[in-house]
Amino acid sequence: MLRHDSIGIMPYGPPAVDRIRFPDTLRILAMRLPTACFTAAIIAGGLSLAHAQAPKSTTTVRYFASLGDILGDLPVDAFIKETRQGGKVVSAVLDACYSVSPTSDHKDRFVVELKPDGQKFTGTGTSLEDKQPVTVSLTRKPSGDTVSFDGKITVGGKASLVSSTENSESDENEFEQSQTADDDLVGAPANFTEVSPQSVAVQVKRDAFVDLVKSLKSEPVRISLDSLATDCTVLRTGEQTLRLTIDPARAPALIAKLKTAPGVVAAGWATGTYEMERAIRIPAAEWRDGTVLNKDKLATALSDAVAKAIGGKALPPKWNDTTGELTLSAARPSTLAPALGFTETLELTVLVGPERPGVSDRLIVWLWVPSSTTKDDATGSRLEFTEPDNSDDEGSFTEDNGVIQSVAEALKGQRWDSDKSSWK
Repeated sequence: MLRHDSIGIMPYGPPAVDRIRFPDTLRILAMRLPTACFTAAIIAGGLSLAHAQAPKSTTTVRYFASLGDILGDLPVDAFIKETRQGGKVVSAVLDACYSVSPTSDHKDRFVVELKPDGQKFTGTGTSLEDKQPVTVSLTRKPSGDTVSFDGKITVGGKASLVSSTENSESDENEFEQSQTADDDLVGAPANFTEVSPQSVAVQVKRDAFVDLVKSLKSEPVRISLDSLATDCTVLRTGEQTLRLTIDPARAPALIAKLKTAPGVVAAGWATGTYEMERAIRIPAAEWRDGTVLNKDKLATALSDAVAKAIGGKALPPKWNDTTGELTLSAARPSTLAPALGFTETLELTVLVGPERPGVSDRLIVWLWVPSSTTKDDATGSRLEFTEPDNSDDEGSFTEDNGVIQSVAEALKGQRWDSDKSSWK
């Protein structure tokens, strides 16, 4: 039976089925099957299509980076990296860098692939430095948003019980940011307000490190002892940064030489120990003979300015040929006990360098924190004194700011404005 299409009645079958955008096969099926059968076919087809288009299980990587105390009393820096599919851990790696004894600076490291079996993680390996056998057996226990790891790790026959609780996970970006080491090496600084003209750093591959250090025996430099130690960053990156102190006048030539040495990745200037708050910028022309610093003239001017500031007598200044630093001394009567006639001697270390690498029309003078000693200079028998320990009190010398200001005025210099990070 048919009705006129104006009232919306179609041939026998599902109403208005040709207005629905089905594939051609389903359209034909809809025209030929009763309504119930058609509905069942649609459901079955939809389920089949949904199954075909279901997303595969996504792979995610997560880190547990603050394990701590997993090797007993040994200082350790360790993390576990987990690879998951659909929330299930399918593989894991334990990376542990540690001191070989509680009092040793020598580091070793192992990276062990862990085999997940339910909540059990097991694996074996060998330490990278000392070639010690390593066995790992851990149980992973989730609890809310954290995970605990319990079990045992054996390194070279020494077993350590593990009980690491409340470990929070991080993604790859968070983990990489937490592992990024501070690197203050600058190959071409704009100026010496952030890095020091006497502080040199060279980044070198581990297999070339020893030869590089030996090559410096012929160079007048000081090596920072702590930069000789192999830390966890070195073991993980395969590169070590050696830090040197040198006369600013010789630093550019040394850096250029280091850049061509075997295994060197980078060389440049680094941060130093002097503070910009104690720096003075002066015109360079008056203190140079051509391009060479007139050390005697500058030392005399600095020595006189310091002596005037404290009301004392200037003593002969001394330059350090290795570091390029100048030691100033001035003596005055001690005010501690005037009737006893003691002498107070002020000592101040100064660093002078260019404002920026290359040709610079300005010099920067950095002043270290002054120290003073009191002596009995009387003829015959003399008293000896125990000086107070002011190592934690850099402000113990009350005339400190007056000395800096006096030097700035004598040399027609500018002081540094820490609030604006610019010269006053």
